[in-house]
Amino acid sequence: MTTRSVSTAAGDDNDDSPINLLKDSQTLHSLQNPPPLLPNNHDDDFFSNPSDLTPQEIANHLFLNSEILAPMVRASTTPLRTLALSHGASLVYTEELVDRSITSPTERIINDELGTIDYRVPKHTYSAKVQRRLENDTDNPDAANGAVILRIDPTVERHKLIYQMGTGEPNLALDAALTVVKDVDGLDVNMGCPKKFSVSGGMGSALLGDMNRACDIIKTLRRNIGCNKPVSAKIRLLDEENPKPTVDFVRNLVKAGANAIAIHGRIRGDESHIMARWETLINVVKELKMYGDVNVPIIINGDLYTREDIREMKRRTGCDGVMLARPALYNISLFNRGKEEEKEGDGVGKAGGSNNDGEEEEVPISQFQQTNHSGHYGYKSPLLHSRTSIVQEYIAHCVRYRTHSKNAKYVVCEMMNARRAPSTRVPFLNMEYEGGQNIASVCKCRNLNDLIKVWDCKWTIPMPSAKSSAALSGDGGDGVEAQGDLHNYDDRYFLDHDKFRKERSDALNDQLSLSKKMSASIGEEKKDDDAPSSKRPKI
Repeated sequence: MTTRSVSTAAGDDNDDSPINLLKDSQTLHSLQNPPPLLPNNHDDDFFSNPSDLTPQEIANHLFLNSEILAPMVRASTTPLRTLALSHGASLVYTEELVDRSITSPTERIINDELGTIDYRVPKHTYSAKVQRRLENDTDNPDAANGAVILRIDPTVERHKLIYQMGTGEPNLALDAALTVVKDVDGLDVNMGCPKKFSVSGGMGSALLGDMNRACDIIKTLRRNIGCNKPVSAKIRLLDEENPKPTVDFVRNLVKAGANAIAIHGRIRGDESHIMARWETLINVVKELKMYGDVNVPIIINGDLYTREDIREMKRRTGCDGVMLARPALYNISLFNRGKEEEKEGDGVGKAGGSNNDGEEEEVPISQFQQTNHSGHYGYKSPLLHSRTSIVQEYIAHCVRYRTHSKNAKYVVCEMMNARRAPSTRVPFLNMEYEGGQNIASVCKCRNLNDLIKVWDCKWTIPMPSAKSSAALSGDGGDGVEAQGDLHNYDDRYFLDHDKFRKERSDALNDQLSLSKKMSASIGEEKKDDDAPSSKRPKI
């Protein structure tokens, strides 16, 4: 096996000792500075007799005191998940995968070459045109066999992986769950995604407006998956200020059999650049904790950009764990807890006076959200790694798991920009990189080799073939495109987002208008004796 011997991190340019990324990716530690073991890392002892455990006991072990990488489309694939675990995440979610995408004709493949379990759509199921394109993709060795929908590293992700499904129907949810349940540690139903593709299919946040259907999905999974894997749901707030609708929804999900609930502190329609509704979220969790029938872990999510944020919201809500999405993309070493009991925070959560009960007054949470935290757990915490080295590590993981360069580019660009961060947070986020890299330079990259050069990634990378090693080490070739799981996007998405979004919206409206005209024309020529279908549209 050929390796590329170089130094390990930014600021360590004189260290030429090689790091075997394959070996390192199979142990739960940072490739730079190992974080301390977390209390719930003793999984082997806990799972020594898994058949004796109830779903709730397993859920409590996984979710209590947890810090979780959130499900993010295009982002929460194998490289980011394993990178999060190496920096101290206690649990990781897959990206949302629509129920039908993981079932037949998708095949479960043991990938001995990479040491992974792959869920792959066979090439022969594609059209002849697509098959020819796959055959001609000489830079992508996986393309010859089809598209990888999900890639799991069972060594690194053992007892740490939650599969999140996009679903709107109990029977389809069950089919998807039964397909993957033996390879994951829990099943989560996405009930919060507000994107049109999800809502129009009766999935995501559409379920927030249909309590019965949401509960039917949970009941069906809990009663029929045939094992003790926990079932959970990720939701949004149902009201801007009133906690009752959200509390009632959660209580019904728990009654239906949910073993854990994650709550995103925004309502449907809230854009990510608007502050999460922490005050409402606090009231929701506090009220949930008052009910004896809600005896499952409650996880909070939304704008936890510093460890000071995490500490304060855990204190104010009494939640059982936190989930990080955008903040993890900003700097995934945010998962590094350090020895929190040995340090004090910056104290900005306290107002300094006392209330009528003699308790120390708290500053309004909205004021806390807009504070430039400067202490040990703030934006410049010594627990954080440089963002340049984080990107370098991510690219190294992409090479390890043969991620398609277009998907790698997308995630790197998301790491580099703050356009989806709350506007009140942006002034505190350092967007500069040690090598002067910018989004334009990343968008020019056409393969992983280009990304390695732009980011000066100095790693030892075990490659699965001589051809791939030669391409990545600069010994010839144009680089490697090595994963069938390609998430298509346009570079203008980052370079000129507003214009791209408008063009995309206009094109979609034109397409819908044309479709309506065609339907009307067909209706005039042919009678339609069938009643309108109430089935959800095909995804």
